[in-house]
Amino acid sequence: MDNPLLREWTAPFNTPPFNEFKVEQFKPAIENCIESARQEIKEITDNPSPPDFENCIGALDRTGEKLDSITSVLFNLNSADTNKDLQAATQEISPLLTRFANDITLNRKLFRRIEKVYNNRDNISINQEQKMLLEKIYRSFLLGGASLSEEKRKRFRKISEELSQLCLKFEENVLEETNSFELHLTRQGDLAGLPEALIETAAMEADKRKKKGWIFTLHYPSYIPFMQYSEKRDLREKMLKAFSSRAFRGNEFDNRDLVTRISNLRLELANLLGFNNYAVMVLEDRMAEKQEKVEAFLDELYKYSHPAALRDMEELKIFAGKLGQSEPIERWDWAYYSEKLKKSKYNIDDEVLRPYFRLETVQEAIFELAGRLYQINFSERSDIPLYHPEVKTWEVSDHESKHLALLYLDYHPRPGKNGGAWMTSFREQRKAGSDDVRPLVSIVTNFSRATGKKPSLLSFTELTTFLHEFGHALHAILSKCNYKGVSGTSVTRDFVELPSQFMENWAYEQEWLDTWAVHYKSGEKIPFEIIQKIKEASTFNEGYACDRQLGFGFLDMAWHTITAPVETDVAHFESTILSKTDLFPPVESANMSCVFTHLFGGGYAAGYYGYKWAEVLDADAFSYFRERGIFNNAVATAFRKNILEKGGSGKPLDLYIAFRGREPSADALLERSGLK
Repeated sequence: MDNPLLREWTAPFNTPPFNEFKVEQFKPAIENCIESARQEIKEITDNPSPPDFENCIGALDRTGEKLDSITSVLFNLNSADTNKDLQAATQEISPLLTRFANDITLNRKLFRRIEKVYNNRDNISINQEQKMLLEKIYRSFLLGGASLSEEKRKRFRKISEELSQLCLKFEENVLEETNSFELHLTRQGDLAGLPEALIETAAMEADKRKKKGWIFTLHYPSYIPFMQYSEKRDLREKMLKAFSSRAFRGNEFDNRDLVTRISNLRLELANLLGFNNYAVMVLEDRMAEKQEKVEAFLDELYKYSHPAALRDMEELKIFAGKLGQSEPIERWDWAYYSEKLKKSKYNIDDEVLRPYFRLETVQEAIFELAGRLYQINFSERSDIPLYHPEVKTWEVSDHESKHLALLYLDYHPRPGKNGGAWMTSFREQRKAGSDDVRPLVSIVTNFSRATGKKPSLLSFTELTTFLHEFGHALHAILSKCNYKGVSGTSVTRDFVELPSQFMENWAYEQEWLDTWAVHYKSGEKIPFEIIQKIKEASTFNEGYACDRQLGFGFLDMAWHTITAPVETDVAHFESTILSKTDLFPPVESANMSCVFTHLFGGGYAAGYYGYKWAEVLDADAFSYFRERGIFNNAVATAFRKNILEKGGSGKPLDLYIAFRGREPSADALLERSGLK
C-alpha cells in the first residue's frame, strides 16, 4: 500500500500534505519508521571506529527524522483537530513509541559508546553546543534506565508504557467533559448583564445544535465572559461547578484514579532510578536544580503574595456589599465582582477594550513588533496544505529575504481541539550537513470567534495570550543551532517560558499600543486615557492572581514529592495543599488535579513553578528594555542572539547573563506586580 506519510513530502518547504493522510495510515507508517530508526541505531552501535562525538552523539541526534515528522503530525492533530478514530489510533501507537524509546535508552551497547564519549568529554574538542547535547543525551539515558539491572529494566518498560497511555487518556477525558456540557437558556431574562457579542455567539451555538435560545459552553471564550458579566448568580454557580467538576463526576471520564496512578507510577519510576521522589529526578536538569530551591522560591513569593491576596479579597467583599451582596462571597462571585470593581476603579473592562483588539489587527501588530525588534518579515502563503480550513500559514523571512520558518495559526475553538493555547512544531530547526533545515511552527489558541455582527474581538487576556505563544514561536523561528536536540524551545522547563512571558510586557506599553490599536468601527486610535488605565490596572488583584498560581505550583510539587504511594482520596490530598492559598469556602464538586493537564497530560510535572520562575527572568529582562527603550535595537539584538537563537545550546543562566550582563533579580517582578 502506498502510504503518503512515508513518501517524500513535496509541498512547499516539505510541509505535511495533511489532505492526503488517513487515520489508518499512521500505525503502519510509524512501525515502518521505527524499523528504519532501529537500523540507524544498529549502525551506531556496530561502528568499528572508537566512539566519538560525531559517530555517536551527532549520529544519534539525527536518528529517526522521518519518525519525528510523522509522530509530530499525529500528536499535534490529536491536540488540535482530533476525533474518536484518531484518539484510538494514538492510544494504540503511543506504547509502540514508548517501547521503541525504551529500546534505545536500554540498549547497553549504545549506552557504553555514549558513556565513553561522556567520560572523555574534557579531553575531546567539542564546542559548548555539543557539550550541552552530550550532557543532555547522557542524562536522558540514565533517566531512561540505561544503568538498571535486567529485572528493573523490565519494570521500567512496563511503567513507562503504561504512563504514556494514561497521560493520553487523562487529556481525552478532560476534552470529553469540556465538550459534553452546555448551559441552554431560553429566557431573555437569563441573559442579564451579558455582552452583546457573547449573546450572539451563544445564539449561533444554539442554532448550530438545532436548538432555540442560547447555548453557553465550558470553552474559554464562552465560559470566562459568562462568569465575568452574568448577573444571574445561580447560573454563575452552575457554570463554575460544571467547569470545576470536569473529570471529577464519578462517570467513565473521571480522572481520579488516573491522577493517583500516574503519580504513584512516577514515584516508582524515580525510585527505580535511585531518586527519593519524582521532583528530585527531574529538577536536576532545571535551572532550579533542587527540590528545596523550588520550595524556597515558592515560599518566598507566597510571603509577598498572600497578604496582598487577603487585601484583594477584603476589598472585593466590601465592594460587593455596597452593591447589595449580603451572602458570603463564593468562588462563582469572584470574576463577576472583580470585573465590576475593576470598572469602578479604572473605568475599564474587557468590553471597553475589545473594540480596539480586532484579531486581524492584533496579528498584524504582533508581526510588525517582531519585525521591528528582530528584523523579520511575514508573508501569507495560500499554497500550504492545512489540517483544518480555519488554519492560515505565513512564511517568515529575515531582512535579506532568507527563509526562516513557516508559521501556522489556528485561532478558534471547536469540538476536536483541546482547550487553552499552545505553541508547537511540525519540524524542529537543525543542520543537515551544509543545509539549515528550518522549522515548521504552529500556534494553536481558543480565541473568541467573529459573529454575524462583529469581527473576532479579543479580550485583553487573549491579547497577552497571543503575545505569549508568539514568544514561544519566535524561540523556534529564530533558532540557529546545529542539533535538533538543543534547538528552539528544547531548553529547561523553567527557562522555556522566558521568551513567551517576556513578549506579554508589550501589551502594557503605550509606545506599542499607540502604533496600532484602533476602534474596529470608527478607526479612532485607542485613547491615551485607556492606555493609562491598562497600565494602572495591571496590578489589579495581582496578589490574588499570584497566590492562585503559587497554589498550583504547591499542588504540583505535592504530587511529585510523595515518597510513598498515595492511597488517600484525591480531593482530600488536594484540599490539604490548596488550603494554604484558597480564600474561598470549598466547593464539594470541584477538583483541580483532575483537569490539571499541564501535570498529568503535558510535560510540566514538577515544573509548574517554572511559570513564576520565568516571570522573574522576564520582568528583569524587560526592565533592561525599559531602561534603554522598548524598541532599542542593541538590546533586542542581544536578546535575539543570546536567548532566541541559542535554544538549549548553553546553560540557561549563562545565556541570560550574556544578554543582561548580570544574574536576574526578583526586584523587577515584585515592583511590576505591586507586591513590594
